[in-house]
Amino acid sequence: MSGTDFGMWRPIATAPRDGSRLLVVIRPSEQGAGEVDVVKWGRPKHSSDDCWIAVDSDAECQFVYTDSELVFWMPLPTNFPTRRAALLDADLPEPPFLSEDGGSGI
Repeated sequence: MSGTDFGMWRPIATAPRDGSRLLVVIRPSEQGAGEVDVVKWGRPKHSSDDCWIAVDSDAECQFVYTDSELVFWMPLPTNFPTRRAALLDADLPEPPFLSEDGGSGI
């Protein structure tokens, strides 16, 4: 997947089950409105079946989803935009306010 795939929602049945992190839409239910979460396909610590696991779950208490609870998915962005990447690679001078020439004044 490339960063250009970001922003296109797809049916959850087409989501890759390779352990990569995905942005998903959770189906609305009687517990509340639909939401989004970041998940990966895998086997929870205390289960024998693979499922979608919320990546911010605690290892001892993992939050999981079944396919029927999720509606859509999209890949997370993978690359910085070109301008930002070029800025990060640039050899920028130190800002003058961080310089300690002349002492700190303390």
